[in-house]
Amino acid sequence: MSSVSTTTAERAASAAPPAEAPGSRVGALLRVPTLGPLGALLLACLYFSFASDRFLTGGNLSLVLQQVMVVGTLAVGQSAIILTAGIDLSNGAVMAFGSIVMTKLAVAGGLPAWLAIAAGIGVCALFGAVNGSLVTLAKLPPFIVTLGTLNIAMALTHITSKEQTVTGLPTVLTKLGDTFPLGQTRVTYGSVLMLALFAVAWYVLRHTAAGRHLYAVGDNPDAVRLAGVDVRRQLITVYTIAGALYGVAALLLVARTGVGDPQAGQTENLDSITAVVLGGISLFGGRGSIVGALYGALLVGVIRNGLQLTGVDSVYQILITGILVIAAVAVDQLARRRRK
Repeated sequence: MSSVSTTTAERAASAAPPAEAPGSRVGALLRVPTLGPLGALLLACLYFSFASDRFLTGGNLSLVLQQVMVVGTLAVGQSAIILTAGIDLSNGAVMAFGSIVMTKLAVAGGLPAWLAIAAGIGVCALFGAVNGSLVTLAKLPPFIVTLGTLNIAMALTHITSKEQTVTGLPTVLTKLGDTFPLGQTRVTYGSVLMLALFAVAWYVLRHTAAGRHLYAVGDNPDAVRLAGVDVRRQLITVYTIAGALYGVAALLLVARTGVGDPQAGQTENLDSITAVVLGGISLFGGRGSIVGALYGALLVGVIRNGLQLTGVDSVYQILITGILVIAAVAVDQLARRRRK
C-alpha cells in the first residue's frame, strides 16, 4: 500500500507543472504581445486626462470612438494582410472609391440604397482580389502592387465623382452614424460594428484552422506549402476579404461625414498601418494579435484627439505619429533579434 501511494505521488509530481520563479512569471507576462499596446494606451489616456479637462468626458470618449471606427475597420483588413508578411498601401484610396461608388449609385444612379452599398463593397473586394492575384500569381511585391492600385483607385475616384462631393444621400447610407445612449454618453452604431468586426477577426485567427494557416503563411510559407495548404488561394482570399472590409469602412465613412467625398482616404492608409504596428503586429508577418491592433487603433485616435484638445498643430500630430511608428518597428526588430 505504501509503495502504491509513493508511486502515485511520484506520478503526480512528475505530471504537475514545474513551479515558476517570480522572475520567470514577470518574463512571461512581458512576452504577452498585447501588454505593450495596452500599457501605451493607458499611459496616453492618463497623460491627456491631466493635460485637458475635457478628455475624460463621455462626449469626448464617444468622439474618439467615432474617429477611430473608420481606421479601426481598415486596420482589421490591414492586420490580416500584414500577418501574411504583406502590406496594403491602397486601402485608403480603395475605401474612398467604394464610398463614391455607393453614393453615386444611390443618388445619381437611382439604385436602392442596399444595392448601392453592396456594389460599393463589391468594388472594394474586387480591388482586394486583384491585389492578391498580382501578389501570388504574378509574384509581384505587395508594396509595388498596392502602390499601383492606390493610384488607380484614386484616379477612378476623381473620374467617377468629377471632383464633386456627393450629397443628398438616402438615410440608409448614413444609418450607422446614428447614436444610442450608453450611460451618460451616446455611441454610434458604426463604433459597435467596428468592435464586432474585431471580435470576429479575433475568433477566426485564434480558434479556426484558417486563422492558424494565416499565421503560418506569414511565418514560413514554404513549410505551409509542404504541409498541403494552398498558399496562393489563402493569400487571394485574405486580400479579397480585406478589400470587402475596406468597403465596410467606406460605408462607415459615408455614415460619419454624411457625404461622398472624393478627397477622403488620403491619410487613412498610413493611419491603419500605424495602428497595426503600434498594436504589436510584426511587419515581417506571422506574429501579433488582432486585439493589439484594436489597442493600436484606439491609441492613434487618443493621441490625435488629445493633441487636438491641447492645441497642438496638425503638422506636429503627424510628426509625433511618425516617431511612434519608427519606435514600434524598432522594438519589433529588437524582439526578432532576441528570438534568433
